[in-house]
Formats: sequence, C-alpha cells, structure tokens
Amino acid sequence: MSRPPMPPESNEEPSIQLSEGWHCLHIYYQVDQVALNQLSAEERSRGVDAVCELLDENREGAPIRLQTSVVSGHRADLGLMMMDPDPLVIDRICQQLRATPLGPVLKPTYSFVSLTEISEYVPTVEQFSEKLIREGAKPEDPMFQARVKGYEQRLPAMNQQRIYPEIPPYPVVCFYPMNKIRVPEANWYDQPFSVRSELMAEHATSGIKFAGRVSQLITASTGLDDWEWGVTLWAKNPAYIKDIVYTMRFDKASARYAEFGSFYIGYVKTAREILEHLEIAQPAAVEG
Repeated sequence: MSRPPMPPESNEEPSIQLSEGWHCLHIYYQVDQVALNQLSAEERSRGVDAVCELLDENREGAPIRLQTSVVSGHRADLGLMMMDPDPLVIDRICQQLRATPLGPVLKPTYSFVSLTEISEYVPTVEQFSEKLIREGAKPEDPMFQARVKGYEQRLPAMNQQRIYPEIPPYPVVCFYPMNKIRVPEANWYDQPFSVRSELMAEHATSGIKFAGRVSQLITASTGLDDWEWGVTLWAKNPAYIKDIVYTMRFDKASARYAEFGSFYIGYVKTAREILEHLEIAQPAAVEG
C-alpha cells in the first residue's frame, strides 16, 4: 500500500514562539508541612524573600502575565497563572521556584498547558451580517447597518483580548478544563460547522449577561494537554462564578456536548500575602 504524500515543506523558520497569541500555564501547589518544619528560620526567611521576588509580576524578566492566588479546598494552596510569548520564560518560573529554599515545601499537584486563540466560532463581520439577515433583518434598514458597523468596530478589540488578554482587577479566579464529547448519541465533531456555530452563539449570549461581573478567557490545549480547552473565569464575587457556570450549563452546547474536569477556585493575592496566609511567612509588622 502506498503511503500518502507528505505535505509541502513550509518556508517558516522553526520557533517555539507563536506567530499569534501567547503560551499559557496554570499550575497549582500544595504546602508540604513536613518539609516546611524541617527548614531553619533562616532558610524559611530566605525562601519567602526569594519566592516573593520571583512572583512579582512587575519585576524585570517576569512573564508578560503573572497572577497568584490562594486556592480554596484540599487540592492546592497556591495557584499561578502565567502567559508569555516564550514558553521557557514561563517554565523558568517553575524551575526557579523549585530551586528556592521553599522548593521542597511547594509541591506541584496539577498543571494545565494551553495557548491563547481566537475561536473559529467568533463570527466575522460577514457572518454576523448573514446571521442578522437570517433572523429577519433587512440590509437596507439603518438599524441593521448600525449593528453591523458596531460589531465591526468592536471585533478587533475583542479579538485582541482573546489572544493578548489583560487580566481584570477582580478578586476571584476560577479555572477548569473541558472537552466537547464524542459519543454516538452526541458527537460534537459529527455536527456541521453551521450547527456548531449556532450552538456556540447561544452559549456566548448566555455569557454576555454577566458582563461587568465576570470576565472569561478560553485557551486551547488540543495536543498540548489532556483536555481540549481551559476556561479561566475572573469575577467580582464568588457567587457570580456559581451563577454563570450554572446558567451556561443549560445551553445545548454544554448540556449535550460538554464534559468538565476539576474546578479550582482561588482568591487573588500577592505572593507575600499568600505566604502569610499559608503560615509560611510571618505577617509584616504594623507601624504606629
């Protein structure tokens, strides 16, 4: 049997950096109390200083995006989310953490590798126009033209946020991985693109209702990790995380076609605040 022809060779230069978007890592650590008890006071102090310096998002050489959080529940104590064009800049943080005096204390328990992307289900201006027409809008109607123009103006900023995201100043962060399932009765990948697009449009409409309370980032992990996507939610209040996840599970794209991994809920703090909360660092003295 003859082998299929090889695809033509690309002239693109090999690189671990992306032509568009950033690498992303979520990684979670647990405190090993036995290892912590074995440190001397001087080792613990040096370790705290080293970790605080390393996880300072404003220091020179830090990943472009770095967020630290206290994680609630037994699976982890410390959560890191990092994004950068260079995956080794991100990995260097993990290796440098391991090499600090607190390296034996902070045990990684879970990680998720992914990439930022613009989803194939984000409508182009043309697709947005066609959707309005299918819904009964008339191209000659000034309202139709205004809606299309408004979407055209918003789209570049929305896509910029998807591939080069800013982290919102919200105190709550939630992460979970997800797949679209493949079973005979509900195989997402058996559905035509038009059907999948409609289902995802319904899903997006549910999420838009939480604008101003919840911010969402979807990162792609197919071929990079055990799940197909990672979902990061930032919220002004923990109740909004519950509300948006519950609401969106009734959308057909989730109710019929989605499966979810473990949820990690965290509360955004600086590295020093986290180490104090975890009883690793002594609280700073209060003056006055």
